[in-house]
Amino acid sequence: MNNGSTAFLLLVLAVAVLFATVAAVIAFGLARWEGAAIPAALSRSGVAFAAALTLCLAILASLGR
Repeated sequence: MNNGSTAFLLLVLAVAVLFATVAAVIAFGLARWEGAAIPAALSRSGVAFAAALTLCLAILASLGR
């Protein structure tokens, strides 16, 4: 693996984490707007983060084949 592909891989992973973080923040905001307590909103945010990151990594793994 050369430096170019390593840098590209790190960039793609950073974008996937950024996308998952944005999804988590939106889920937190929607949960708080709905009237959920902060621990419940954080729980929903964590589920959204994990789901979005899993989806991004699954798509990246399928594209890498």
